[in-house]
Amino acid sequence: MTKSDLVERVSAIYPYMHVRNVEKVVSIILNSIVNSLKDGGRVELRGFGSFSVRYREEFEGRNPRTGELVVVQEKKVPFFKAGQQLKDLINGSDAS
Repeated sequence: MTKSDLVERVSAIYPYMHVRNVEKVVSIILNSIVNSLKDGGRVELRGFGSFSVRYREEFEGRNPRTGELVVVQEKKVPFFKAGQQLKDLINGSDAS
């Protein structure tokens, strides 16, 4: 699902909301999640999952084309952990 697909689905559920307003709401939510992660925070959406940032240390890797050793710099990477309710829904269990 893309961002525009999400906007379409929300617009279909709430036909009285103008599509531009739905786009703004979706953008605000996604930007809030991104900004929280940029600040080193954690975002938890109950029943869905949590987003956090993990740190990866510098390591040596290989260039796949040449086989030459290269140093991969340290970096922060986003991480998502699915909530139990989401896992149950995906696996067909009753998540009540």
